[in-house]
Amino acid sequence: MNATGPPAPALQLDGVTKRYAGRTVLDGVSLRVAPGELVALLGPNGAGKTTAVEILEGYRTADMGTVRVLGVDPRRGGSDLRARVGLMLQGGGLDPRSTPRDVLRLYARFHVGGRDPDALLEIVGLATVARTRVRRLSGGERQRLALALALVGDPEVLLLDEPTAGMDPEARRSTRALIAGLKAEGRAILLTTHDLADVERLADRVAILRAGRIVAAGTPDGLAAGASPSLRFRLDRGLSAAEHASLGAALTASVAADVDGSAGAFRVEGRAPDPGLIAALATWCRDVGVQIVELRAAAATLEERYLELTDDRDVESVA
Repeated sequence: MNATGPPAPALQLDGVTKRYAGRTVLDGVSLRVAPGELVALLGPNGAGKTTAVEILEGYRTADMGTVRVLGVDPRRGGSDLRARVGLMLQGGGLDPRSTPRDVLRLYARFHVGGRDPDALLEIVGLATVARTRVRRLSGGERQRLALALALVGDPEVLLLDEPTAGMDPEARRSTRALIAGLKAEGRAILLTTHDLADVERLADRVAILRAGRIVAAGTPDGLAAGASPSLRFRLDRGLSAAEHASLGAALTASVAADVDGSAGAFRVEGRAPDPGLIAALATWCRDVGVQIVELRAAAATLEERYLELTDDRDVESVA
C-alpha cells in the first residue's frame, strides 16, 4: 500500500516579493492553505494583505517567488481556474439599480453546475430584500450579497475579504456558521479581516503580516499563548506628559494609551499584572490625586499578541 502524505495546498505563496516604484510591499511571503482549512491573514492597513490576495487572484504578478492556486499559476489558469475560485471583495462594483436576485441570476449564468440563486439568497439571509435595489441595501446586506456572489459558482477555494464587516450580531453569527460549513465541506478558505472574533471562531491557522513580512504564524491558541498578560486601567482624567512619565517610573514599566483612544485609558506593558503592580498604581494615583475608575487584568489573548506584533489600533476585539 502506498503511503499518502498531506494534501497538496489549494493556495500557495512561496517566497513571494512584490515592489511598486521601488517600494517593497511583500517581502518573501510564504503561505499555504490546504483543502478543508481556513487560514486568516491579519495585519494593519498597508501591511500587504490586499496585494497578497490580488496576486492569488491573478490580478497582479509577483516579482519573485512561486504562486499556485489549485496547483496552477493563477496568471495562466484562465476561465477554468477562475470558475473554481470564489472571490468576496469589498467595494462592490455592482450596478446600484440592480437587485440581489438579478445580480445572482446573472452571475449564475457564468457557471455550469453552480448554486441555485434563489436558494443562495435564503442561505445568506437576503430573501426578504431579493427585489430591493442594491443602492438601498445596508452595508451588512451588501456584504452578504458579496458573499453570495463568491459562492454562486460552488467554488473549491474562497478568498474572503472582511466577510462580516458591517453586519449586525445575528447576521455575523449566521455568516460565521455558513463559513464554518463551507470549510467542513472541504473548501480551502483564505480570510482577511480586522475582526478577531471571526478568527477565534473560524481559523485553523493565522498569519500576521506587518510591513510586507509575515511576523508570526500558528494556531489562534498558539499565538495567544505567546502574548504577555497585561493590566488595563482608566483614570478620571487624562495625564500630562510629566505625569505619564512619572507613572511609568513608579510602575517600573511602560505605560501606553489604551486601544480605544479615550482620555484616561491606559495599559501597562512589559510587566505582569501582579499585586505589587496594582499596589504601585494605587499608591501613585493617591499621591497625584487621580481616581481609578476601571481596572482590568487581561490574560494572554490573540488580541494582545496581535497588538504586540503590529500596534494596529483598527482591530476589533473578540466579541
